[in-house]
Amino acid sequence: MKQSKIKILLLAGVAILALSGGFSAWNYTVSPSLAAEDAHGDAHGHEEGEEKHDEGKEEQHGHGHEDEHGHAEGKAEEGEHAEGVIPLSAEQVAAANIKVAAAGPGQLAREVSVPGKIVAAADRMAQIVAKVGGTVTEARKNLGDTVEKGEILALIESREMAEAVAEYLAARRAEELARTTFNREKGLWDKKITAEQDYLTAKNGHQESKIKLDLAKQKLQALGHDGEVSSNGNSRFHEMRSPLPGRIIARELTLGEYVDTTHSAFTVADLSVVWVETAIAPGDLPFVKEGLMANVAGSGGKADGKLIFVSPAIDPETRAAKAIIELDNAEGKWRPGEFANAAIATSAQDTDLILPKEALQSIGGKPAVFVRTAQGFEKRDVTTGREDSRHVEILSGVSFGEPVAVSNTFTLKAELGKAEAEHAH
Repeated sequence: MKQSKIKILLLAGVAILALSGGFSAWNYTVSPSLAAEDAHGDAHGHEEGEEKHDEGKEEQHGHGHEDEHGHAEGKAEEGEHAEGVIPLSAEQVAAANIKVAAAGPGQLAREVSVPGKIVAAADRMAQIVAKVGGTVTEARKNLGDTVEKGEILALIESREMAEAVAEYLAARRAEELARTTFNREKGLWDKKITAEQDYLTAKNGHQESKIKLDLAKQKLQALGHDGEVSSNGNSRFHEMRSPLPGRIIARELTLGEYVDTTHSAFTVADLSVVWVETAIAPGDLPFVKEGLMANVAGSGGKADGKLIFVSPAIDPETRAAKAIIELDNAEGKWRPGEFANAAIATSAQDTDLILPKEALQSIGGKPAVFVRTAQGFEKRDVTTGREDSRHVEILSGVSFGEPVAVSNTFTLKAELGKAEAEHAH
């Protein structure tokens, strides 16, 4: 306090001298102690100001950091997708060949399910047997080859064929001679030059020669010859031809082998249509009628067929009735010999909401479907009810008219698994 008073008095004196114009003649000094105190006070004030400034900056920086962090968290939340959602554009959906259909009412079939076996259609298959005995000189077709109707499969050199051709040629020459004789005798008879007996004898001889020629020609045709005989020396060969278009499914001859009329040389089948042979239990026979549709499933996929035959008799060994389902096989997916399962639709039940079985996937042990949204697809757990071989009843989880993926849903299941794995990571 004392030093402050002294300082105030000195400053007052300096002010008086300055007012009187004598300030410049004085050498004003401040004691070191006062100067140090002054300097300390000024420094302390400056430091306090700087501290306040730094606190302001830190506070400002703190708020900025908090805003930045909050903004970053917001971005992260914005980049994440809700659980069960698969983002896909329309182009990606089309590229994955995912078809969408609206959930709606339909019919579930009451079915009789039976195992069966794919076989070649009996009315489109031929066992080709040599019509004459002889030696195989040429085999033109192998297993699996495609053939046309009338195409040559093999050549067989046969003595029987040579004798039949010779007999036909003799009959043809005899007919030509008899015809010439008859024409001459007829001309003479018309002119009343020859006797009637000679005319009638020539006429009778011509008729007999025609009968013998016809018989020789029919014999050739029965042996597989077309009846047109040339002098090129090939008349001794029997041509084995296919009676229908199809494929060679069996070949049982080799070059140089002797074959006879009991030897099955080739089996040709038209596999554009195949049969499913199955058996119907007696308890199901009242519901199964010819003409009903059946859904067949096997290694060839799934296809709809028609029940074309139900045996009126019960097999004493199997205690079941044989039944045949006809399947279109233009694409060659079904192979004779493989096994398949057939579901014969005997009646239909109206259902409020159904979906194809291809629409459902098992996720986490529960049935689920994928509903189309503006962003892609959303996984939806569902409760199922009755079902047949192609459709299933939906009790809850999907509403009427909602668009649901009905094909290639395994792709969506895989995408969902990847998304959940990345989210967990």
